[in-house]
Amino acid sequence: MLRLWSVLFVRSCQDLKTSKPEKKELKGLASPEFCDGLLWGEPRFGHPEGKVVLHVREIMDNIDRLDIGPAIRLKLRLIALVHDTFKNVEDKSIPRDRSRHHAVLARKFLEDYTTDEAILDVTELHDEAYYAWRDIYLYRNPGKGERRLRALLDRLGSNLPFYLLFFKCDTQTGDKTQAPLLWLGEVVEGLGVKEMVSIAGRGVPAQS
Repeated sequence: MLRLWSVLFVRSCQDLKTSKPEKKELKGLASPEFCDGLLWGEPRFGHPEGKVVLHVREIMDNIDRLDIGPAIRLKLRLIALVHDTFKNVEDKSIPRDRSRHHAVLARKFLEDYTTDEAILDVTELHDEAYYAWRDIYLYRNPGKGERRLRALLDRLGSNLPFYLLFFKCDTQTGDKTQAPLLWLGEVVEGLGVKEMVSIAGRGVPAQS
């Protein structure tokens, strides 16, 4: 299974015309650190599947259901493969060291393979919409959540539709609450960019 992910990763890089993987980079895909990350995880709330590699498989299935072009699909697959693979080595102290967050580590890993800012930014920010929703509705700190949301929207700019696509595929897995996805859809629609909601809504059936 891990060999399959490695082949998919390299093909995605090549098909996207990103930097050609060097031998040392290919070794990184087969490294114990990368494999350990994919195999890390125990069943828990939001992730009853446990291991990261099984979560990736669920996202890949969602991506395959989307009514999108092959280039966008490849980019989403690339993000799916790497986005949570460094959870096993992220900093979990309080306060956390943001530079050691799993999403930041994933971005740094991908920077050896691509310069595509959409891929890199969505990888790094893939949890930020959830964190903003959590601040507002779970932690009852709307000011912090709204600032976090604004910073996310400012960072994404025109890549917001692409972000929404991945957020949908990521959120509609396991037993995750769908409230953050519904909220973000309303936020985006409220911005008056209805095309974004339409694009992100095609292909993946809503969970009950």
